[in-house]
Amino acid sequence: MSFSDEEVERYARHLVLREIGGPGQQRLKAARALIVGAGGLGAPAALYLAAAGLGSMAIVDPDTVSLSNLQRQVLYATADDGASKVARAAARLKALNPHVRIEPVAERLDEGGARRLVAGCDLVLDGTDDFATRFAVNAACVAEGVTLVSGAIGRWTGQVGVFAGRPCYRCLVPEIPPEAETCAMVGVVGALAGVIGSMMALEAIKLVAGAGEPLTGRLLIYDALSAEARTVRVGADPHCPVCGPRP
Repeated sequence: MSFSDEEVERYARHLVLREIGGPGQQRLKAARALIVGAGGLGAPAALYLAAAGLGSMAIVDPDTVSLSNLQRQVLYATADDGASKVARAAARLKALNPHVRIEPVAERLDEGGARRLVAGCDLVLDGTDDFATRFAVNAACVAEGVTLVSGAIGRWTGQVGVFAGRPCYRCLVPEIPPEAETCAMVGVVGALAGVIGSMMALEAIKLVAGAGEPLTGRLLIYDALSAEARTVRVGADPHCPVCGPRP
């Protein structure tokens, strides 16, 4: 896969990196990702993946832009209030990098829709705050053999994990928490979305380019108030309803 002179200049800082170089950048250009949620995490992740030259992205989100999003969802502007998130995201990302193919999907995912969209992707990034959607996306990733990069934030804390088959996300969260909280309920500092969304994009770039050691089977937990991070291993649940021996 060749690069134009404009692409060589655009990706120059990647091309001189030993861990990416020409072969890694070619893999990025050939890759297709699904981004579930064009909100606080999906927005910075999509921006950095488009800037990195990831060749094709489908972005799924049924919502429209509201003023309360703009504190952390950096894809959008005040004038976008009321507009489809995925439509505005596609326009912004194409303006950033016209070499990237963007497919906006304005729908809410269920299990069938998730399986359809995950099929044919090289990886999936999920930054939604809805556990039913997270479970549907995880099940589709396991069924299709696609690696999942999962991120979550709330208040001052965020987390990023990579799941490639077993253990899967349901090994970490077996059931929907009875008192699940959303950012609308408990609040979130806006810049934290940029930190965790960027980490999700970074893990995706490492996975596609074959660079370094991705967070596969591990969870990175970041406490923004103390500026501390720790990484824990995620064990495979022998009774997992998705990736266990009797799914």
